[in-house]
Amino acid sequence: MTQPQTPLTYRDAGVDIDAGDALVDRIKPMAARTMRDGVLAGIGGFGALFEVPKRYREPVLVSGTDGVGTKLKLAFDWQRHDTVGIDLVAMSVNDILVQGAEPLFFLDYFACGRLSVDVASRVVDGIARGCELAGCALIGGETAEMPGMYPDGEYDLAGFAVGAAEKSLLIDGKSIVPGDVVLGLASSGAHSNGYSLLRKILQRANARPEQDFHGQPLGDVVMAPTRIYVKTVLATIAQFGPAIKGLAHITGGGLLDNVPRILQSGLQACLQRDAWQMPRLFSWMQEQGGVADSEMHRVFNCGIGMVVVVPKDQAGAIAAALRERGEIVYMLGEIRACGEADPQTVVI
Repeated sequence: MTQPQTPLTYRDAGVDIDAGDALVDRIKPMAARTMRDGVLAGIGGFGALFEVPKRYREPVLVSGTDGVGTKLKLAFDWQRHDTVGIDLVAMSVNDILVQGAEPLFFLDYFACGRLSVDVASRVVDGIARGCELAGCALIGGETAEMPGMYPDGEYDLAGFAVGAAEKSLLIDGKSIVPGDVVLGLASSGAHSNGYSLLRKILQRANARPEQDFHGQPLGDVVMAPTRIYVKTVLATIAQFGPAIKGLAHITGGGLLDNVPRILQSGLQACLQRDAWQMPRLFSWMQEQGGVADSEMHRVFNCGIGMVVVVPKDQAGAIAAALRERGEIVYMLGEIRACGEADPQTVVI
């Protein structure tokens, strides 16, 4: 006679519903810190509700999505879970910022094989902090516990930002002409791009997070969260209007591939190599990895996280305004005419 088998539960299959509920309880006060006008319903419902601010006459919704990439591998290895949430928010809100959009709300997706409430809450607390820095509300998300999909101790992150801009004030780069000036806003580090190569360099150098790097632990320098430019740049757009002709977020593809995304055919951004000093982290990576200049400029931000194209006669005033708001600003170069076969960004 066959013996009756013990009834199975979801927990036996590797999914802990109670842990998921506990995480939601921890997340709610974090999300509450980010609330702003427009939120009609947030965490806990099937869908989050947001009302577009009435001050927009012809609102255009601008959306962006991204992840953190292989920077997460270092978060796992070094147990650095507190700031990758800031990275997650930054990658999306900086992207929609370049079209002049104000980030309104953010949603996250956290996926793992086995849910650690402590680790997940540290990640989400970073997401909430990123939303505070960007002025947007964390109004929803999803936590997926999927046994067998991810190794123990690992997870993946994705984020989704929605913002709004006045239709007549959208920034698209179409007004950029030869003679315009290219400004660069300093990055806070490697941000969230190029970490597959960065990790290879760390491995070659036998680097450890606790080792000294010019007075700081190397781990702090490598894991510095992505700078969020939203508040300073939006305030400058409000002050100078159409003089902010183009914005480029320097992410994967570096300076060489991102700046051309805002340039019309026949235009080239000519950047001066000595216009800014590459931060020590990048110089160290280039030396340790034997990385060519062109590869550095195509993979990493090299110390420039956002590019702003402005008229020559207003470049000084706009740079000063950005500095007053806390940005480190460099005069990188100028826009020139070029042939169709010429690269649209050069560093000389």
